[in-house]
Amino acid sequence: MNARKLALASLIHDTSCPGELSESHRLRRKKNWSWSLVVAALVGAFGSSFLYGYNLSVVNAPTPYIKAFYNETWHRRHGHPIDPDTLTLLWSVTVSIFAIGGLVGTLLVKLIGKFIGRKYTLLANNGFAICAALLMACSLQAGAFEMLIVGRFIMGMDGGIALSALPMYLNEIAPKEIRGSLGQVTAIFICIGVFVGQLLGLPELLGKESTWPYLFGVIVVPALVQLASLPFLPESPRYLLLEKHDEAGAMKAFQTFLGKADVSQELEEVLAESRVQRNLHLLSVLELLRAPFVRWQVITVIITMASYQLCGLNAIWFYTNSIFGKAGIPQGKIPYITLSTGGIETLSAIFSGLVMERLGRRPLLIGGFGLMALFFGTLTVTLTLQDQAPWIPYLSIVCILAIIASFCSGPGGIPFILTGEFFQQSERPAAFIIAGTVNWLSNFAVGLLFPFIQKSLDSYCFLVFATVCIAGAVYFYFVLPETKNRTHAEISQSFAKRNKAHPQEVKTDSAMAEEKANGQPETDLSSILDSQGQNQTSKCVFSLQ
Repeated sequence: MNARKLALASLIHDTSCPGELSESHRLRRKKNWSWSLVVAALVGAFGSSFLYGYNLSVVNAPTPYIKAFYNETWHRRHGHPIDPDTLTLLWSVTVSIFAIGGLVGTLLVKLIGKFIGRKYTLLANNGFAICAALLMACSLQAGAFEMLIVGRFIMGMDGGIALSALPMYLNEIAPKEIRGSLGQVTAIFICIGVFVGQLLGLPELLGKESTWPYLFGVIVVPALVQLASLPFLPESPRYLLLEKHDEAGAMKAFQTFLGKADVSQELEEVLAESRVQRNLHLLSVLELLRAPFVRWQVITVIITMASYQLCGLNAIWFYTNSIFGKAGIPQGKIPYITLSTGGIETLSAIFSGLVMERLGRRPLLIGGFGLMALFFGTLTVTLTLQDQAPWIPYLSIVCILAIIASFCSGPGGIPFILTGEFFQQSERPAAFIIAGTVNWLSNFAVGLLFPFIQKSLDSYCFLVFATVCIAGAVYFYFVLPETKNRTHAEISQSFAKRNKAHPQEVKTDSAMAEEKANGQPETDLSSILDSQGQNQTSKCVFSLQ
């Protein structure tokens, strides 16, 4: 058997019947969780996606104190208080510039990662976090609100790099059997970051006038933890093997992450996938957008990321305090009740990670958006009728918590996982640039347009978000294939019929020469995979009979 057929055989030799899970396979899945893999996920997420979540919520508690600081600084410089419209503009810039920084960071990922790899991109990104933390924490003492705004921009760059580099790193170090669960760590730590931001913002902790700068200084802690820990863990073995051609380094990285000495099968699988890529150089964003064999993968990622931001969760945060107030909760107690939303987020994300490899990505994504649409509709009814009975506002609170739980159980983390799974090594950096760009532009659009939507539609604005959720669920039902426990090449093959194009296979010179010498006809990858799939299906049917 020549090198080319060996590569193809490795893609299909581990195929099993759907729903059939032997005892040896279950034991193998347990062994996939090595300590190095767990530590890499926890440390990587703590210094990356945790900070993204933390910075989403940390500005809420000190808002009145920051505005007072802006007013005081303006008065000291100009001799008169700041105009209310100017103050509103400055505060809007302070909040929204985080998304602009995120977009810039996303565009930098491919350039940085190409030269220093996934792990060192995460390490270098800590420089942005530490710089931003120092600027924001020292802004009050320096009397310069510009430092806070610039710090938020730099922190956005950190988030943009983190939400691209971290999912790539986790996707490439994880065995396919636990790739979804490990990838969900990104979403779990976003939720934990949001919760910690809410917790530290309480008046008893750092959410008061004299200590609010320390809320931003806390950012250096996760950054320093990652700087002290991540260097002792390996680089992505896929990056080492396919982009740096370092087989010895890739083998050592696989051995560390998988916790076993014999990793020949994993190396063979990665090499086999590399041989069915169109080319080995990193595709640019324009090349990826033009490539016919990934057209529906790109479309699906764009729709997934747009749905992730446009599904209305940001609107929920806007309404939370007012709904809690109308339910009769005293104003001073609302921040403590709001902690329940952060707790629900975290528990739902953990639940999703625990069941993802059993249920799959597709049911969690479709079900999450479907439940969000249902509860958005219910919330619209309860807000419209909230004055009709004293218990209705409490039903609104239940709807809010249900919407948050529905989002975090699927749509909150799976988009980042799918972006890594849909694309092969040469396509992945450009794919994350596209996904990140859609993510941050959608985030900015929601922040810009939501006040106008809310002003014109009031509580009926949730019907807009319900429509987005329904549209997303319908699209995923008809287009999205299940990706759990499948190699990247198998996932690409599942899109091939819809794309009406197959990736061009990269042949080694020796393989081409051998085929010519033996007079062998060229073997089509799709026909081999299709025939193998038919044979496997027949075997499954026979076993069921």
